[in-house]
Amino acid sequence: MEGFIISLILGAAAGWLGSMLFKGNGLGIIGNIVVGIIGGWLGYWLLGRLGISFGGGPIGYILTAAIGAVGLLAILNLVFKLR
Repeated sequence: MEGFIISLILGAAAGWLGSMLFKGNGLGIIGNIVVGIIGGWLGYWLLGRLGISFGGGPIGYILTAAIGAVGLLAILNLVFKLR
């Protein structure tokens, strides 16, 4: 249960950071968590394919997930024309 809560907190931080880098405003706590967790998966997959790693631990996860969140937000923007 503790790992799940930590994942939610780190996902929220990564989603918030990704939304700040992409658009300049947050998506709310639930939106940040969802974008951060999906962005984390996307970031690890994409950066792993490119051979890029920010290391382990919370900082590495947040950076990787934020990059994935920016990518996810860019895709969502193209598909749904979000602004």
